[in-house]
Amino acid sequence: MVIIYAETWENEFKKTTFEAISYGSKCAQEMGVESIAVVFGNSVNPIGELGKYGVNKVIHVQEIDEFEPYSIALALSDITKELNGKLLVLNGTANGKSLIGILSSLINAAAISNVTSFPINHKPLTVMRSAFSSKGIEQVSSNSDCTILSLVPNALGIISNGDSNPSVVLKKIDSNHKTSILQSEKESGEIPLPEAERVVSAGRGLKGPENWNIITDLAKVLNAGTACSKPVSDIGWRPHSEHVGQTGIQINPELYIAIGISGAIQHLAGVSRSKTIVVINNDPEAPFFKAADYGIVGDAFDVVPRLTETLKSFKK
Repeated sequence: MVIIYAETWENEFKKTTFEAISYGSKCAQEMGVESIAVVFGNSVNPIGELGKYGVNKVIHVQEIDEFEPYSIALALSDITKELNGKLLVLNGTANGKSLIGILSSLINAAAISNVTSFPINHKPLTVMRSAFSSKGIEQVSSNSDCTILSLVPNALGIISNGDSNPSVVLKKIDSNHKTSILQSEKESGEIPLPEAERVVSAGRGLKGPENWNIITDLAKVLNAGTACSKPVSDIGWRPHSEHVGQTGIQINPELYIAIGISGAIQHLAGVSRSKTIVVINNDPEAPFFKAADYGIVGDAFDVVPRLTETLKSFKK
């Protein structure tokens, strides 16, 4: 069996959920076994929607209606053991990252994080993963009876397998909460960065938070998420939820536009998997230009508004 954690965020399935379902279902087909998704709590989306991405069966655990790592890990480990699961697929989100270590210990399974490919082989299970802050790629194999894979969000895409109607089974468990949420703060951006196909990001070259409207205006035209460098979030110009880089969020968009960011190695570690990188900076020696697919040397306060207006004219 292939078990897939169908993560919800505020009771909704996200793009990363469908990526994990697509991945696990394809692996199950190659292995000649069933794919089973596990959903916790009440979902706004119809659970049967997961069938569009190839899953054969859904186990619905209603007792856990909010993310609590130990309870969810315990339930997933029990289900995996009960069904003799050979592969457990997680999203590489913050929630997925908090589960993988606990699950590995509970199941006594091998764990491979930052997976960026479908399996090259299944005996032994062999995949590619990003390493060294995305500066390298490793080929990793597992001979474990059960292997846990954590997928890099937005790296593998979604595969639609028609409109099947998976069976849904309710499973009752005794929740065992070890932690509780004392306070939560929603992201300010309209598009979650791990899921964004386009991202507009800026650094200290914007000179102050009062100038951020040129970033949000461009992002709105492109239907993009907004991000920032670490110094910008550290001094409070933008929320930490928008910080991309080695110590922030690592993203994999189709298009990444960096404005007024020098391109320190710590920032590049979080954005280097972007398919296309565009850099706008008034310093022709900025290190970021070496990593860019396209570069514009110029004043952001001149270039960005003109770029925004030009893009608007294309959409008319």
